[in-house]
Amino acid sequence: MPKVVVEGKVLELKNLEKRFWPEGFTKGDLLRYYDTVAPYLLPYLKDRPLVLNRFPDGIEGESFYQKECPDYAPDWVETVPVKHRDAGKVVNYILCNDKPTLLWVVQQGAIEMHAWLATRETLDKPDIAVLDLDPMPGASFPQVVEAALLLRAALAKFGLKGYPKTSGAEGLHIFIPVAPEYTHHEVARAMGHVAQFVARVFPKATTERGVEKRGSRVYLDYLQNGYGKTMAFPYSVRPLPGAPVSTPLDWGELERRDWQPKDFNITTLPSRLKARGEVWQGFDRKRQNLKALVEAARAKGK
Repeated sequence: MPKVVVEGKVLELKNLEKRFWPEGFTKGDLLRYYDTVAPYLLPYLKDRPLVLNRFPDGIEGESFYQKECPDYAPDWVETVPVKHRDAGKVVNYILCNDKPTLLWVVQQGAIEMHAWLATRETLDKPDIAVLDLDPMPGASFPQVVEAALLLRAALAKFGLKGYPKTSGAEGLHIFIPVAPEYTHHEVARAMGHVAQFVARVFPKATTERGVEKRGSRVYLDYLQNGYGKTMAFPYSVRPLPGAPVSTPLDWGELERRDWQPKDFNITTLPSRLKARGEVWQGFDRKRQNLKALVEAARAKGK
């Protein structure tokens, strides 16, 4: 069983030839992908509790979510204890702050990188807000794009800039870096204010919670901003056919619509990064003020 040294840490790699996707992509292919994109991915994951979605036998096998860092993890895997509000149980979440930890997590069969929208310094106050655009059966990808462009305009009215990325499936995510000044509930309500406005002006969008009420529309999910909720982060591989990747975009790419979500996968992303670099330039330095939007949402709720 091969051992490699990564940044001074010894990793034991197993079952590299195990098929993880029906197309033939293996665990070794997944490890090589994350090794390549680590410099781009790790800054987004820094200091965020990670939830593992493990697929020991690939996407066609059984899978399970794991919050607690396993006892057999190397002692160099950093964790953060979080006391859960409901049961009062303390969970030691993994912090994926370096390449050895990232590759160790992938070695455990974790295909996608799901992390909190808050960091360990301010777990109660997120520094990323999110809008998740999920097309229901019958909704088209151009309609998802149209909804995203309307959300961009609505955010701009409050002086906010969102950063779009593919979800890795048929939807889109908009990440909004914010100053960690408001609770998850306040951020969710603020994002709900924007989503509900777009749903009123665009008939093909909805914020209906009940699946049966959404019809063939694009569901604008703002509830992912809740405490302890996680999202697939930029450059995360998704456990879907074709090994798609949740890929950061610029707004011009959305407006041109000259691509499909499936175009971004573990075979194409390395060359895209080599050619374009990080398209979300400045994301990690832009912590925007939510005050105007939070106050508008509060006023609307009265």
